[in-house]
Amino acid sequence: MNTRTAAAALAAGALLALTACSSSSDDEADTKPTSSASEQELTQEQKDDAAKSAGLPPEPTGETRQQLLDALAKAAPDVVKYEDDAIDAARNQCMSINGGGGKLDWSASQRFTYEDVTTTEAQGKAINEALKSSGFCNV
Repeated sequence: MNTRTAAAALAAGALLALTACSSSSDDEADTKPTSSASEQELTQEQKDDAAKSAGLPPEPTGETRQQLLDALAKAAPDVVKYEDDAIDAARNQCMSINGGGGKLDWSASQRFTYEDVTTTEAQGKAINEALKSSGFCNV
């Protein structure tokens, strides 16, 4: 009988705790800051400049894209199984390379490991060399 009483007391306490966490009044919602009309979104040119400053190359298209995929395939054939993932990983790896990041071979092995593709640190080193020698990371 004591366990039933204890369970009921715990349930009642939980309900009280939940009601204490109810949402705030409408008055408080009105005091939240809103974006002003003077704030403007960045233009595409400003976004591109910021990406370039961060060392992020533009997304390759056409022949440039194929050349990048071919260079990556020579370094680690499986990484191009998912082309879009490989392109994203290459662009992000360039940010690390261009930013002077540490453990570049390890980070490449992590970035180029996805779904059923596993990339070793040795392959990561080859990928970094391919990205540098291809000129893709030069922004």
